[in-house]
Amino acid sequence: MTYFEGVGKIQFEGSESNNPLAYKYYNPDEIVLGKRMEDYLRFSVAYWHTLVADGSDPFGVATMQRPWNGYTGMDLAKARVEAAFELIEKLGLKYFAFHDRDIAPEGDTLTETNRNLDVIVSMIKDYMKTSSVKLLWNTANMFTNPRFVHGAATSPNADVFAYAAGQVKKSLEIGKELGSENHVFWGGREGYETLLNTDMGLELDNLARFYHMAIAYAKEIGYTGQFLIEPKPKEPTKHQYDYDAASAIAFLYKYDLIHHFKLNIEANHATLAGHTFEHELRVCRHYGVLGSVDANQGDPLLGWDTDEFPTDLYNTTLAMYEIIQNGGLHSGGLNFDSKTRRASFDAIDLFYAHIAGIDSFAKGFKVAAKLIEDGVLEDFVANRYSSYKSGIGADIVAGKTDLKALAEYATEHEITNQSGRQEMLKSIFNQYLTSV
Repeated sequence: MTYFEGVGKIQFEGSESNNPLAYKYYNPDEIVLGKRMEDYLRFSVAYWHTLVADGSDPFGVATMQRPWNGYTGMDLAKARVEAAFELIEKLGLKYFAFHDRDIAPEGDTLTETNRNLDVIVSMIKDYMKTSSVKLLWNTANMFTNPRFVHGAATSPNADVFAYAAGQVKKSLEIGKELGSENHVFWGGREGYETLLNTDMGLELDNLARFYHMAIAYAKEIGYTGQFLIEPKPKEPTKHQYDYDAASAIAFLYKYDLIHHFKLNIEANHATLAGHTFEHELRVCRHYGVLGSVDANQGDPLLGWDTDEFPTDLYNTTLAMYEIIQNGGLHSGGLNFDSKTRRASFDAIDLFYAHIAGIDSFAKGFKVAAKLIEDGVLEDFVANRYSSYKSGIGADIVAGKTDLKALAEYATEHEITNQSGRQEMLKSIFNQYLTSV
């Protein structure tokens, strides 16, 4: 069955094209920084927003008109698999990602739920055999069902902890079977609403125990995908323990997990944490834990996770600047954890939205590559910190001085600062953005 009638494979037509079903900047075979664009920009379709989301919100019912809407239960799950591979292949992409509960409905028991998963995983595996599409990452949804009202690994109820462990066990087995390159942990309910009823120490200790169990089981079954943690400060929980990159990294160091995990950074989650997207990427890059990216954007005028498709070229360029400096995303990718707006309800809007996001990152990639090739920012930054290359600055960096010697130096030298040239740099950035 064809779910997207009238849509062929999306082709690159260049920036002069007026065809909304064509790439303007994403040319998979174009060589940038010595690699094919497709090999650097490992785009992924997010199953939950693309195949499952129905457009409902707290103020209104579903709006999305999808060719598979007439199905229910396992028939619906199977139809979504068929539609997913048609969409991904027509977009010319190589990856997708899913939560376990996206691909198959829950049964009355964990055993029944796992049987449902087995049926759909087998179907996905068959499709993957005849396709070039791969699984970027999979994860366990431990936030939707009411059993997780108080958390999963951080729940005060040990029975919930045990259920979550069983769910992740199955998720890791699925990851191994389908060859997922990563496995993500997103702690949507791993946090608290009030400290009045919370044992934070026990909850964090239990979360770490849970992760160590996952590491041990992955080793036992031979699953070699990269483990990722996805930070988010709030929503649905008032305060989530993986608040931002810095807090997640501190957690990993404290509990001896830093060598087993990297981070999956989402642009909109950075916004909710009061950071820029590039800030979160830079923090991860600095600590060597930048693993993957959920590519979307938020609305700065709204205080929740809007998950819009990325179209802000300023943000995508700065993001790609960090990713390039990281040497790419390695086993990670650019996963479109993005959904069409509630009013963009036609099935073809899924193509328009993905094309917009793909082109935005492709354009940002080319601009960032040119900035790096020309050394625009690196040369300026190197000059700004040049005082640490010689004299007292070199002694500070080399650890050859102390407070007494520095105090003596300070009494004998006057301070002369130099301008940071922020506005000039932004002007240069804009020039590259419009000329590349």
